[in-house]
Amino acid sequence: MTTERKDQLQNTVEQPGRRRALKTAAAVVGTAAVSAPFIRNAAAAETTTWKVQTSWPAGIGLQTFKAWCGTIKEKTGGELEFKPFAAKEVVGDFELIDGVKNGVLEAMNSFTLYWAGKLPATAFLSSYLMGLRYPHEWDMFFYSKDGLKVTREIFAKQGLYYVNRIHHGPNIIHSKKPIRTIEDFKDLKLRVPGGMIAEGFAAAGAKTTLLPGGEVFSALEKGTIEAADYTGPAVNWDLGFQQVSKFIWTGPPGLESIYQPVDLMDFVVRMDVHNKLSPKMKSWLEDEVQVYSNVHHAAIQKADLEAWGKFEKAG
Repeated sequence: MTTERKDQLQNTVEQPGRRRALKTAAAVVGTAAVSAPFIRNAAAAETTTWKVQTSWPAGIGLQTFKAWCGTIKEKTGGELEFKPFAAKEVVGDFELIDGVKNGVLEAMNSFTLYWAGKLPATAFLSSYLMGLRYPHEWDMFFYSKDGLKVTREIFAKQGLYYVNRIHHGPNIIHSKKPIRTIEDFKDLKLRVPGGMIAEGFAAAGAKTTLLPGGEVFSALEKGTIEAADYTGPAVNWDLGFQQVSKFIWTGPPGLESIYQPVDLMDFVVRMDVHNKLSPKMKSWLEDEVQVYSNVHHAAIQKADLEAWGKFEKAG
């Protein structure tokens, strides 16, 4: 609080009740700081609850998602609440779009690349081979090159509203066999997320398989696949990949995760659900997903740094 603001507060209270009045003023300022910029719609007598499923099956990703969902009701003064679900808890990971469109869920938090089959253009709305390598480059694409506008138009054709992108980190590949050169991918049974990434590894000779993240551990354990691309070290450690694979490939030296350096996620709402929001709430939601993106990205980066040491100790 500035000195000028303190002086204003002091001048608005009578001396006998000075301490009590200052406490009240401080409480109001504190509450405003927490709830700003949203103020509950007086006409909203009941809480609207959205069922929101993420693609995170476990680990720091799921923990961060659930923690964020738990803040929404308080931030909106009780007007809106998110009920979070882990991957596959309501619908299959690759059925999320249909789950939202058909009213089973109100919203989803997924990896945008998962929809390259249903929405081919989404192959360019997240990492791709030799594409944008850093979060700020994607921000330039979305916010200064009309990327967000185009993305919303693509999802709108499916009856969905793309609220905002959510940053994640670079992906790595866990393998039962050592990978030292591109030639080592020949005939390797490899799990990939789809899109141009799958096509790129197939061109290198890999036998690619499309699987949801929650099924990767089981596939590695059973030998259905020999290697898997999936998120970063923190989540993969929590999922137990160190138990079913011995090697990690991060990409050529100096080009970490050359094929998927920024694995973008998204927050998507069914269009009719989004349309019921007030203009103020729509604006607030877009900003709030940006808040989640910041918190999510930071939590993942911190956990990834800590996880590398665990993999080293595990051998």
